[in-house]
Amino acid sequence: MVRRRLVTIPRSVLLFAVVTVLLPLLLAVGAVVDAVRWAVRRAPWMTVRLVAFGWLYLAVETVALGRFLLHWVLSGFGRRSDWLVAKAWPVQTFWARTLLGGVRRLFRLRFAVTGADVIRPGPIVAMFRHASIVDNLLPVVLLTHDQGIRLRWIVKRELLAVPGLDVGGTRLPNLFVDRSSADPRTEIRRIRELATGLTPAEGVLIYPEGTRFTEERRAKAVAALATRDPSMRTRAERLRNVLPPRIGGPLTLLDAGYDVVVCAHEGLGGFAKIGDVWSGGLVGRTINVTFWRIPAATIPTGRKERIAWLFEEWERVDAWIGATGAA
Repeated sequence: MVRRRLVTIPRSVLLFAVVTVLLPLLLAVGAVVDAVRWAVRRAPWMTVRLVAFGWLYLAVETVALGRFLLHWVLSGFGRRSDWLVAKAWPVQTFWARTLLGGVRRLFRLRFAVTGADVIRPGPIVAMFRHASIVDNLLPVVLLTHDQGIRLRWIVKRELLAVPGLDVGGTRLPNLFVDRSSADPRTEIRRIRELATGLTPAEGVLIYPEGTRFTEERRAKAVAALATRDPSMRTRAERLRNVLPPRIGGPLTLLDAGYDVVVCAHEGLGGFAKIGDVWSGGLVGRTINVTFWRIPAATIPTGRKERIAWLFEEWERVDAWIGATGAA
């Protein structure tokens, strides 16, 4: 961990300093590029937007890292661990709200949220659709900031390469899953422990698809099911807007006996990478977000029945996306 941070943190701070110094030049070059693209193809001015957001991202990372360092010093160099954790929550909220606010303003996005009244009270298992590099920001803003539900995250270990997520994410009760682990039972045990003892102001978050949706990933996931679980292949093939849900993590969380809150959203699909955003299709979009809640008492208890239930919920997500996008 220390070795990783000795690389990622200085690199992030240095990159912020370099981009800040070069920002006028980068914006000027971006404006030329965008002017040419607009003249040739009437494409939106995306280069300037991406340069501005890149600077904002690095600035927010640097500020968050500075606050984490200050809190560590004031906690007696980590000795007051409870105080250190308490101070990490508002930094996490600042990080997500500032970045989502920047995305909304730079790309002129509108958010239409329905069903948020079902989020409280906890404890809950929050299952989010995953379609974009942007939707990682939604849970902190919509659940933690707006509804007061503090989330324990289950996310991929690769995100530890982002220094702000590394420092803040490991300071808070989150789990960075090693998807290539030779012992998946250990990861399942860690997920079970993470979901233990949640209060009415807490929840645990998982993206059942495991990664962002693309057509290539959907085809690959369906092909994998044909070998691993042929009975689910037909259901998976019917999904058009989402990946078939992975089984291990979601089913383990159901053992905790909490209500499940599902979040579906439409409007962010097709933006899994920065290159996708540069196409310009994100500008001016309305992002529709909806929630629904499933009481724990109505969720089946058998493994096969729970797998079928999970696929039914993701079919519902898929159908909602298709209907909302066509409206």
